[in-house]
Amino acid sequence: MPSMKFFPSRTMALYVGRLFLTRSFAILFALVLILQTLDLLGTSGKILAVAGNTDNDVWRYVGLRIPQLIETFLPFSVLLGTILTLATLNQNSEVVAMKGAGMSAHQVLAPLFLSALLVAGISFAFNERIVVRSNATLSAWTKAQFAKLPPDTGIRNNVWVRAGDDLIKADTVSKSGQQVVLTGVQVFEREDGVLAYMVSADRAVSVADGWQLQNAQRFDRKAGTMTELGDIVAGKGVAPDQFTLSNVDPDALPFMELRSAITELKQAGRPVASLEAVLWHKISGPLSSILMPLLGAVAAFGLARSGKLYVRAILGMVLGFAYFVADNFALAMGDLGAYPPLLAAWGPFLLFFLIGEMILIRTEE
Repeated sequence: MPSMKFFPSRTMALYVGRLFLTRSFAILFALVLILQTLDLLGTSGKILAVAGNTDNDVWRYVGLRIPQLIETFLPFSVLLGTILTLATLNQNSEVVAMKGAGMSAHQVLAPLFLSALLVAGISFAFNERIVVRSNATLSAWTKAQFAKLPPDTGIRNNVWVRAGDDLIKADTVSKSGQQVVLTGVQVFEREDGVLAYMVSADRAVSVADGWQLQNAQRFDRKAGTMTELGDIVAGKGVAPDQFTLSNVDPDALPFMELRSAITELKQAGRPVASLEAVLWHKISGPLSSILMPLLGAVAAFGLARSGKLYVRAILGMVLGFAYFVADNFALAMGDLGAYPPLLAAWGPFLLFFLIGEMILIRTEE
């Protein structure tokens, strides 16, 4: 008669969990070592080509790059660790012994689920404390072509702001005392979502009732004519904060800071759908480790002597990699605005959870 306990045997749970964790982290270590070595082959030359850079800068790059590799390939390692652990247990007839002792398929996988939950928690904390900082530093250093990072001047480039149905673009945004100054200003006046007029100005400064555009010109799209307007006030109701808010790099901010930045950008009228998708993916991404035992479970059941063990292992890898493809595709669709943020972040997780459960239940039957 099947046991109703989630962990029928503490000894068995510790044994299976230890096998799973050691194999997963061993695979992660090997992947990171190989990929970091390959990455250095193409990057070390660029770093040392910059005047003043030494071997210390190469090691600095390694220190910043390794957290990114760990974040990216930890779920892959958990998938491969799951398949290797379950295939080994199956080949040694240990799964048959567990099933013969009355354990269900979910009870066989229970130690892996618990271990994967632990890995997910470690992954989330690691991403929040270390990965976001290395992302921010490495992104800025890469943009500077591995040269010494210049100080932040506070000048923002290529900033877009929505004002009702209209759009305002500024080539640069800077502060002069308490006044915000825009250069290369373009105001796209729309009617029912269709461009009607375009006002351009060399410079604009914030005033009490809007923005004073200097040497403004207005182009009438329908008539095809250009009109000189001189100095005018436009963009009424658009606060200076809407321009001074910097562009947010979601990969360089922890969960709570990104959530606060999204709130500020919403109040400023900026589009935030893609940022919200990344925000929720900061939770669903680490939790994908819990899916891997479910997707790789196909390698655990079925007779090893039937000759189909390797086929089952390959099928588990295909399911796991299909999840990663679907996850990246959903994030891309969320970034384009084609998917709602919650669907982009959680859709693949829920879909493959149902697929894994369906396969496991059919196996149990």
